[in-house]
Amino acid sequence: MLVNEALNPHGNYAMIPNALYSLGLKAGAIAAYGFLSSCECRRRGDRDRYTCHPSQATIALAIGCSRKTAGKYVRELVEAGLISTEGTKVTTADGLRWNGNLKYTLLDPRRAVELYHERQLAGYDAHLASGVRKKRKAMKNAEKKRERRQIPHAEYVAARMAHEPEELP
Repeated sequence: MLVNEALNPHGNYAMIPNALYSLGLKAGAIAAYGFLSSCECRRRGDRDRYTCHPSQATIALAIGCSRKTAGKYVRELVEAGLISTEGTKVTTADGLRWNGNLKYTLLDPRRAVELYHERQLAGYDAHLASGVRKKRKAMKNAEKKRERRQIPHAEYVAARMAHEPEELP
């Protein structure tokens, strides 16, 4: 019953770090992270701690999107450095080996924040570098323009008039 779970201090809930909201993630990616954190193994000392194995269809059903969109959200979380994925194999009773669900491992969100800031700084440095290149190009063009000899309009007209037209045959 949901009421009993809500009253239980050790109830069925999962907390997600506040830092997720400052990483520029889509709302669906944050929802996918929340679902993965609710599925993770929380047993202390377990070698599979912080891991879970839901299918993309299960993630999609839980967060209310298509399977393909759930995959996009998972990739966004991987790129952000919040989770890692690993393929698994399943052996059937017939002895056949099939690809299993991905194994999701929730990573330390502090590293994801550091990675986000590093990317932001790299983008800012690239923006500054492109601004410097534009400024140098503008200065070079201005220098070339100053080097060109500007002649007054009267001289230009006199030079054009002095040119004798060719006679037609």
